[in-house]
Amino acid sequence: MDLLNAFVALANFVLVPAIAYGSQLALGALGVTLIYGILRFSNFAHGDTMAFGTMVAILVTWGFQSMGLSLGPLPTALLAIPFGIAGAAALVLLTDRMVYRFYRAQKAKPVILVIVSMGVMFVYNGLTRFVIGPDDQNFSDGARFIINAREFRNLTGLDEGLAIRTTQGITVVTAVIVVAALFWFLNRTRTGKSMRAYSDNEDLALLSGINPEKVVMVTWLIVAALATIAGVLYGLDKSFKPFTYFQLLLPIFAAAIVGGLGSPLGAIAGGFVIAFSEVGITYAWKKVLGHALPEALEPDGLVQLLSTDYKFAVSFVILLIVLLFKPTGLFQGKSV
Repeated sequence: MDLLNAFVALANFVLVPAIAYGSQLALGALGVTLIYGILRFSNFAHGDTMAFGTMVAILVTWGFQSMGLSLGPLPTALLAIPFGIAGAAALVLLTDRMVYRFYRAQKAKPVILVIVSMGVMFVYNGLTRFVIGPDDQNFSDGARFIINAREFRNLTGLDEGLAIRTTQGITVVTAVIVVAALFWFLNRTRTGKSMRAYSDNEDLALLSGINPEKVVMVTWLIVAALATIAGVLYGLDKSFKPFTYFQLLLPIFAAAIVGGLGSPLGAIAGGFVIAFSEVGITYAWKKVLGHALPEALEPDGLVQLLSTDYKFAVSFVILLIVLLFKPTGLFQGKSV
């Protein structure tokens, strides 16, 4: 038995990747839950909003790289995030003015807006593929690792090495800053309080003099920022491919619903629940158990419940279970 090596292997292949992935899902789920809580519909175009904002950031990143601009050991894409947010904000505000505003004026039922958002999703997806193409795009640069496995082994003398990529560290730090800024905005600023009041009781908020158009506009701006930041961080950590962001809609919605749709705290918790579930169930536990168990009990097989090809199936099953047995989620959000 070698529990220290077992823990390092667990951290290297499960804990660190799941924390980074959970941070990305949490940011994405926050956007979904804000739209549901304030605008009162499930936005199926959210994944492709992430893809569009990330695409703009990638194009600007390539421009910066061609001019020789960089952040040294940090990815140049961090400089391009504000441009990606601006592009995504322009897109969603234009969509709201041309599409969603009409249905709000008609007081359409939420299911109608959901169907409309599906049409918007296909338009966004086609636009992104037309501009940047359907293939994987590489836009990462800078240092690859905060610490690599060889350095860790040399420092500790352990058999197992711990590797933490720069993008994973940036993801966690950025997510903490963004979430703290969002909660400060919602709880401390007048506009944030107006958004919360509008979410709790629309009629009472309107009687109190709250401007609904301003609330809608600010909501879309925040959602564009969250979607772009989440999309860029995911692309840096893994890869950018438009269809992948379309697929991300499932774990993002699962995270929002597991935590409690309409609850920002629930979106964060749900993101980590989904991330740890996906990574843990699709990981082959042979190496960790080989260190943790006595030699006589070491497993012969991979001890892998599901192939990584089926990781989104984990989100789907969790989503179904929550919808069947606890539709309000962990933090008592709005019932779906």
